[in-house]
Amino acid sequence: MNVQQFQMMLEEKGISLSPLQLKQFEKYYELLVEWNEKMNLTAITEKDEVYLKHFFDSVTAAFHYDLSKPYSVCDVGAGAGFPSIPLKICFPNLKVTIVDSLQKRITFLNHLAAELRLENVAFYHDRAETFGKKEGIRESFDIVTARAVARLSVLSELCLPLAKVGGTFIAMKGAAAQEEMESGTHAVQVLGGEIREIATFRLPFEESERNIIIIEKRRKTPKKYPRKPGMPNKLPIEK
Repeated sequence: MNVQQFQMMLEEKGISLSPLQLKQFEKYYELLVEWNEKMNLTAITEKDEVYLKHFFDSVTAAFHYDLSKPYSVCDVGAGAGFPSIPLKICFPNLKVTIVDSLQKRITFLNHLAAELRLENVAFYHDRAETFGKKEGIRESFDIVTARAVARLSVLSELCLPLAKVGGTFIAMKGAAAQEEMESGTHAVQVLGGEIREIATFRLPFEESERNIIIIEKRRKTPKKYPRKPGMPNKLPIEK
């Protein structure tokens, strides 16, 4: 996917990028490749692939959920900033918080945000399990996102405690989503969520399957969740 195709395909979905936003994506690509030589941020570095598999793929969340309002968004385990930084570029009104367990990625994100002149962004070096217990943070976000971090039964415990009641958890998944739903629906309900919608589509050009699971936070998350770091992965909430 070249830059023109990226721009055109977003335009088709009602997302028009200004020259400044296109420059921000270009700078993002340059910094990602430059920093990737010093630290492992991504295995994908070819420009067309970054635009398709990172930038466009991240923005697909907005095809299925209206992000035009000034929502507070928490992105769990965002790595090099996906999906929240591409979404922030497209929708500057979003207030973005990223939590990631690796300090070097947080260092990159701070540099990236400064270079792109992004406002209303915050980066935390923390585990989602401890971050979700903090006063003022827990159940405070309109939207919580995660892209390819863990299977749904685990991911729900990392993300749903951060979403406010009435908020939304958007899980971005690959082809295994249906299977994950079967084992993860119970965890979603235990943690106060209800699955509202699953959007299945194929990424253009390469045709790999993508699934966006939209989960509404209906009830408060029981206080015991999230459990200690590592526990959600070791012993997922399953029937």
